[in-house]
Amino acid sequence: MAQSNMKVRVQKFGNFLSSMVLPNIGAFIAWGLITALFIPTGFFPNESLSSLVDPMVSYLLPLLIGYTGGKLIHDHRGGVVGAIATMGVIVGAPDTPMFLGAMVMGPLASYVIKKFDQAIDGKVRAGFEMLVNNFSAGILGGILAILAFLGVGPAVNGFTQILVAGVDWLIDAGLLPLTSILIEPAKILFLNNAINHGVLSPIGLEQVREAGRSVMFLLEANPGPGLGVLLAFMLFGRGMARQSAPGAALIHFVGGIHEIYFPYVLMKPMLLVSVILGGMSGVFTLVLLGGGLVSPASPGSIIAITLVTAPEGMVYVANYAAVLVSTVVSFVISAIVLKSGKQTEEDLDEATKKMEEMKGKKSSVAGQVTGGAGNNKTLPKEVSKIVFACDAGMGSSAMGASLLKKKVKEAELDVTVTNTAISNIPADAEVVITQEELTPRARNKVPDAYHISVDNFLSSPEYDKLIAGLQNGISGEQAELIEQAEKEAADVEPNLDQDDDLLLEENIFIGQKFATKEEAIRFAGEALVKAGYVEDNYVEAMLEREEITSTYMGNNVAIPHGTEEAKKAVIKSGFTIVQVPDGVDFNGEQAKLIFGIAGKDGTHLEILSGIAVICAEQENVDQMVEAKSAKELMEIINRK
Repeated sequence: MAQSNMKVRVQKFGNFLSSMVLPNIGAFIAWGLITALFIPTGFFPNESLSSLVDPMVSYLLPLLIGYTGGKLIHDHRGGVVGAIATMGVIVGAPDTPMFLGAMVMGPLASYVIKKFDQAIDGKVRAGFEMLVNNFSAGILGGILAILAFLGVGPAVNGFTQILVAGVDWLIDAGLLPLTSILIEPAKILFLNNAINHGVLSPIGLEQVREAGRSVMFLLEANPGPGLGVLLAFMLFGRGMARQSAPGAALIHFVGGIHEIYFPYVLMKPMLLVSVILGGMSGVFTLVLLGGGLVSPASPGSIIAITLVTAPEGMVYVANYAAVLVSTVVSFVISAIVLKSGKQTEEDLDEATKKMEEMKGKKSSVAGQVTGGAGNNKTLPKEVSKIVFACDAGMGSSAMGASLLKKKVKEAELDVTVTNTAISNIPADAEVVITQEELTPRARNKVPDAYHISVDNFLSSPEYDKLIAGLQNGISGEQAELIEQAEKEAADVEPNLDQDDDLLLEENIFIGQKFATKEEAIRFAGEALVKAGYVEDNYVEAMLEREEITSTYMGNNVAIPHGTEEAKKAVIKSGFTIVQVPDGVDFNGEQAKLIFGIAGKDGTHLEILSGIAVICAEQENVDQMVEAKSAKELMEIINRK
């Protein structure tokens, strides 16, 4: 538990670092393009326009980072004070771009003003709020700027120079490729953006000022290692992994969403060797041929890499060669791993066990329903906002959001679907979708939201379950239960000789009491037998089905039915309703309405869907529980 908590804290801290940089990537790219175009060694050397380069890197970029870091802590007010304090480190170390200094002073200054605001909350006299707010921000910001100028700026400058010197030493000693031993596994743990934008980018930008390009921007952003893994699955994988690999490769290489290949590596952890050696070979090629970029490549797409490559012909060759070499090395090793290991359709199950050991918690890869594992286990009755969240909010979550938007549009639902970083999930998010590894952090951020975990944003059955839930006003768990009941209780061939007596008053039982759920299920099953819907052995199949998975739906409703094998015991489709006003325990939940179900030829599906819609409203359930006669309960169902 302690190890898991520590991992979550590390991920949270890394995500916070990257969240200060990622929203400002557009400014970094603008600076990189101006640098590539107009400096003396650029495509179109222009002395006047190149004068934009130094002010942007010295002032604009650090101030944006400082403001963003402050805003993350204490909204706009924190952002303003963070920017004021950041100005102190900028001027205190004018020869070094203060990206690290901004990452320190922005959040620190915002934290100070946040604590001040909490201390005076409710103590300011009416009419003086604006005066106190403005002067407190100005005074505290000014003091922090002076402290930053005198101490933090010079200290960060010294630390930055040490980092840069360390990187230069690694390059000179030919040891820079060894960084892939740390970077590639850390990416799989969702620390990729923290490493790239929290550590490598500040060092890279310092190198760009001196040399016009930096290899640091490609240590993490190189798509080659992941592409090699996906190509190997395309040729040597099995089942769904092989079928989905081509689409994943396109999204990864062209779209730049590296998270898409992480599940493939986790399915066979030996593939970590592939991405590590692929990364090392790519870094070695970059150093050997003199590759580098002029600004961060975000996302890590081949298109983005091309656009921010330093404007020299051999640099393009070096960067493309690095991607190619890392792809080939990763592919060859991945192919060996896949071909040497026994592959069956059950590989995913085995991989799930390994993943659970690595991650320290349950996984949804094997298709287990974990969507309702958040603190709020019930899908809200009315949903207007769905949020996809990932580490940075610019990769896999953007892809997942686009896929769900299409499904929402096709279903003609009035629901907004957006994506964001976990640290920026809005408080009014009603449904939050994350990869299973990140769900605990999302729950901590918005504990009242309905959380859905997916193993892969590219394709997940949770999307269709959610759409069904939104259409019918039921939770994803309830939608799945209905789907299971339909599959287990219905044959595929239509029966045109069906009776039209699916639900009769005589099969509705009012005011029943049971000591256990087994008694209640047996009563419902025997009622189905007496009504001529099923044979005697169907009752035992209903009890057997309950042992597999509880048929409790929520809202005090249970829908017991038989197993897959029990379909042969169904004579014709029909329902029975058992009202239990005092409730009966279904695994810790109180069921007050029990719908016994027998399905044949799909003739029960329409009424089952109607029951699901009716029971999605607790008010309707309460009315049926309070009904005094079978006729009254039937009237409630019919008028709904």
